[in-house]
Amino acid sequence: MGKSLVPKRVAHYAGAGFILESDVLRATREETAALPSASMLLGVDTAGYLAWLTRLINARRVLELGTFTGYSSLAIAQAMPNDGRLVTCDMSKEWTAMARRHWKAAGVAHKISLRLGPALRTLDSLLKARRHRTFDFAFIDADKREYDGYYERCLKLVRPGGIIAFDNALWAGAVAKRGAHDPITACLHALNQKVRTDPRVDACLLTVGDGLLLARPKPRP
Repeated sequence: MGKSLVPKRVAHYAGAGFILESDVLRATREETAALPSASMLLGVDTAGYLAWLTRLINARRVLELGTFTGYSSLAIAQAMPNDGRLVTCDMSKEWTAMARRHWKAAGVAHKISLRLGPALRTLDSLLKARRHRTFDFAFIDADKREYDGYYERCLKLVRPGGIIAFDNALWAGAVAKRGAHDPITACLHALNQKVRTDPRVDACLLTVGDGLLLARPKPRP
């Protein structure tokens, strides 16, 4: 998740104080918040916005990179129609075991296909299976150093008019600081600049959570 750029009081008002979470979604967030790695938990406002986008474009085929404990995939899956399908990938059996438990409790496990392994490998396998332009929405919250590789592959997998969303695009404001950047900040800054001027997409960068970069693939000429 990273550090929110808005005051905690405002973040709560826009998130937990405004967005209506299901009981299972709340339980997932609260259980995850008690983990040592809780800093990776998506904010309530960001999860709510992803669910809203899912409904807005009537997404039926969704791709997620970075499952963690299943909070974001659960929010998206609950917003999808019953015949919707979400492919999510992660490296951790431990974290995704928690995710599977919550998906089952929420009654959305039949919508979700979990792939364990590097996200780039999952994307390449989908391309090899000729899944080009078959996804409506992709949410990316995995290894920040691989964001450019994820972007290029998702441009082939997400249909024109769909949405590609990147979490942590502002990296607690570090991308806006002048001077030398650490490797992760440099990767995020480079992707932000690339997407901003990429003629293949319409894009915007939102100050939701730790920054949400949105790219909408344009129709092919």
